[in-house]
Amino acid sequence: MNEIGMPEISNEIRDRLFKAIFGRDTIQSKQWRLELYNALRGTNYSDPDALELNTIENVIYLTMRNDISFLIDSQMTLFEQQSTYNPNMPLRGLMYFSQLYQMHLTKTDKTLFRSTIVKIPNPEFIVFYNGHKKTEEVEYLKLSDAFEREDKSGNFEWTAKMININPGYNSSIQKKCKALYNYTQYISRVAENRKNGMNIKTAVNEAVDWAIKENLLNGFFKEQKEEILAMSLTEFNAEQVYRNWLQEGREEGFEEGSIEKARETAEKLLRMKVLTLEQIAEGTGLSIEEIKELQKKISE
Repeated sequence: MNEIGMPEISNEIRDRLFKAIFGRDTIQSKQWRLELYNALRGTNYSDPDALELNTIENVIYLTMRNDISFLIDSQMTLFEQQSTYNPNMPLRGLMYFSQLYQMHLTKTDKTLFRSTIVKIPNPEFIVFYNGHKKTEEVEYLKLSDAFEREDKSGNFEWTAKMININPGYNSSIQKKCKALYNYTQYISRVAENRKNGMNIKTAVNEAVDWAIKENLLNGFFKEQKEEILAMSLTEFNAEQVYRNWLQEGREEGFEEGSIEKARETAEKLLRMKVLTLEQIAEGTGLSIEEIKELQKKISE
């Protein structure tokens, strides 16, 4: 939340690029996925097809989109990238895994209505964080921190392991996974360009050209240049629309005219087709019903 109590919209360039690198069903993406898994767990698996990808994007809880999840050695691992610090990740993880386990039970034709215990893969929830808030290299976020009443029993716990992947953090993991290191290099380049005064279009174009010149991700930036540019610019523009609304609200006061400004912002974000309805509702403070009405109005 920012200083006026409104939730910030995260910079989804990092989210989408992370999924494009590690979450696709290509030979290259499979190899990077395995490399990342080995780097995190200290293993030496060599068969990329040993990882079974089970993405659950926009299923049941539309505001909750996980990045990458997979099964290996009876371990169900969920990866999510975050560019803003979010203490609610344990609760989100709990909801993600409830969906994943439902999918797993259906796929394996198992039922919970039986006299013997149903065995399920061990869960592991890892959040890759590269936002601006200072954090430790590794932090464990616990579900019990969200309980309205303090509970030290440990009987109902769910943990998200947050790994800081900003430059200078967790270098051993990035050294073992070149794809993660290259991803971090690119994101840092865009951020540095913005810090040096470049507008977003120039900052992204320069960073992509630099990534191509440096052959980051073995030519991925060259092969996918147009897609990376398109999603980056669209998502940064969506964020800017929201920030402009916030700035106007600060100047004019959020009491008078704030609802109308929220609707205008929501309409612009709907036309961009980047964020989910729930994300737009969360960012503008409007209800889902109001967002749906605006969507209906736009499509007419």
